[in-house]
Amino acid sequence: MEEAMLSPDFWVARLPDTEPRMTPAQVRQFNQRAFAVDAHMHDLDQLPDSLSRERLLSLINTVSRPASSARYHAGSGERVSDRDYRRWSAMANLEAIKAYNPVRWGLAVSRSSMRSFPTAERVLKTPEDIHLDRFQETAVFPGERLAILHSSADGEWFFALNYHYAAWLPRNAVALGSRAEIAAWHAAEPRLVVTGDQVSTNFNPADQRSSEVPLEMGVSLPLLDPETTGFEVNGQNPYASYIVSLPLRTAGGSLEFGMALVARSRDVTFGYLPYQPDLLIQQAFKFLGERYGWGHDYNGRDCTGFIGEVYKSFGLLMPRNTSQQAEGEYAATLRFNAPDVEGVRAALTKLQAGDLIYLPGHVVMYLGAVDGEPYVIHDRTALAYLNEAGETYHGILSGVSVTPLTPLLTEDGAGFLASIHAIKRIALETGW
Repeated sequence: MEEAMLSPDFWVARLPDTEPRMTPAQVRQFNQRAFAVDAHMHDLDQLPDSLSRERLLSLINTVSRPASSARYHAGSGERVSDRDYRRWSAMANLEAIKAYNPVRWGLAVSRSSMRSFPTAERVLKTPEDIHLDRFQETAVFPGERLAILHSSADGEWFFALNYHYAAWLPRNAVALGSRAEIAAWHAAEPRLVVTGDQVSTNFNPADQRSSEVPLEMGVSLPLLDPETTGFEVNGQNPYASYIVSLPLRTAGGSLEFGMALVARSRDVTFGYLPYQPDLLIQQAFKFLGERYGWGHDYNGRDCTGFIGEVYKSFGLLMPRNTSQQAEGEYAATLRFNAPDVEGVRAALTKLQAGDLIYLPGHVVMYLGAVDGEPYVIHDRTALAYLNEAGETYHGILSGVSVTPLTPLLTEDGAGFLASIHAIKRIALETGW
């Protein structure tokens, strides 16, 4: 590694072109195909008004099930018991599921975890593995549309479905409203899109609910016109800010919309970014150095969360987890029967910036090659590679990092190249 490689400018300068890869209409077409062909993507507009007991149980049991190997309580280090699983299963309130279950609707009002079970208890794979909470599935962000499918026994958790996941989240992170008003808000134009790693709404002394709310990359909110809202918003003249419609939760849990300001100095844009390679690299580098967070824990993200948020800033949507992304047929994909080092090496010579490389449990984004060595940007915990003496170095990354690809080893000592089983290009064409 060289210092210059930690700047997006280094990689942008090496691009053969910066032409757009899709028009906005083609981005919408890409998403429509993803929803049509991938079972892990959920078109909420097509969701029925109720779900059968069998369908709902299938969704819940996909995440709320005992692990196949030992798990340990964070803090005490005690092994998770069958009694613990029975307690968490009782909290899931499965006995209350009827033959048909009406779907309620909500919008997320804050960044919040989605969990395997309706509990905030942290569960680890080993007592020493304190940074990876195995009950942490993913996260929702303000303005994310949610189908509310079920409630926990104590009423404090919702089992919810978003565009690419289903899991439990705290009920106080959601405001409930009608399907029609939420769909109208979700479709409203024009929209302000967050293009920074995270920005916040302006301070609001009158209403804490809309004050300094963190907004993640890819979040979009309807823009409001000061000619109709007036030239005082939350005690501030809005001419140097953008006025957005922000979902808020009442004390009773219902949805209402309030006005919030986002300063014009923040990293935001009107509508989604044009999907072109120079901007794609710049977006990825906005996370450089961020702490790794399994399932969006630690106010960060993991390898697929990183990839998903970068592409979401262009309006492109994809499944949540690595295996789901790699196995999906929603984009052009090269597949390999690992180990196929020769085939992988040949494919690497044909990659373009932004292509996604998959190995078990991990995904990296291709940046370019220097002296024949492919370099990638990725969000990873462990670091292992063969040094110049042929010895294996074991260390840690635990963050978004730029690295060469070919020297890296997986945790079990296999080379990255020998472990690659798919390479995906986010393009409308389905072939290479």
